[in-house]
Amino acid sequence: MSSATDASLGVARRDLAAAYRLIAHFGLDDSIYTHISMRAEEGESRFLINPYGYRFEEVRASNLVTVDLEGNLVDDPDGAGINKAGFTIHSAIHAARADAHCVLHTHSVAGVAVSCLEEGLLPLNQWAMQFHGRIAYHDYEGIALDLAERERLVRDLGDKPVMILRNHGLLVCGRSVGEAFRRMYNLERSCKAQLAIMATGAPVRRPAASLCEHVAGQYERWDSDHDTTARDPEWEAYLRLIAQLQPDFAD
Repeated sequence: MSSATDASLGVARRDLAAAYRLIAHFGLDDSIYTHISMRAEEGESRFLINPYGYRFEEVRASNLVTVDLEGNLVDDPDGAGINKAGFTIHSAIHAARADAHCVLHTHSVAGVAVSCLEEGLLPLNQWAMQFHGRIAYHDYEGIALDLAERERLVRDLGDKPVMILRNHGLLVCGRSVGEAFRRMYNLERSCKAQLAIMATGAPVRRPAASLCEHVAGQYERWDSDHDTTARDPEWEAYLRLIAQLQPDFAD
């Protein structure tokens, strides 16, 4: 590889390792389970994912595992392998969605709780309105070990950026690691806010669908007007945070 490619891959690994640390920092991890994956190189049929058995606080740029879409380990620095359930979900989406440069999946308490609600996520506030009409749902089929489920995961996701895995958790796609992290952070806050609202038992004011669509469109126009694949000030702020708290993530 050229030095430019090496440098680009180095930044990509740094970003992915940072996302793992940030997910743990904000309490969205689940022991050694759930995953964040990133396409290894644009156009290539391989992706980076965390080594099996490592807590998110232990993920570094240098110990990320490279795997291809058939499950072959291309590079496994620590010989830890990968989680089979994580491979099933993430390989399916990377194979089907060229725009899904990063795929982020969580089992947070709030996310799992909302995934168990018949109505799913409701557009009750500005955070949640950005997802109005942009969430896919996939019915629970058990722990994702059956590769045959990949076809149904892809079918249900369609072209949506977000999917709620019913009775399971949350999943988002992003054109970059920063975009995926931001989506998950806002999705998580939306779930927490909904549960807090429901817990009051008070009457809920539901915005009109037209307003929800307007706000969702505002979010989309912001993303299209600000090419965060080139420079993402919000992601840079998160990188500064994790560099202050856990500088070894980039090792």
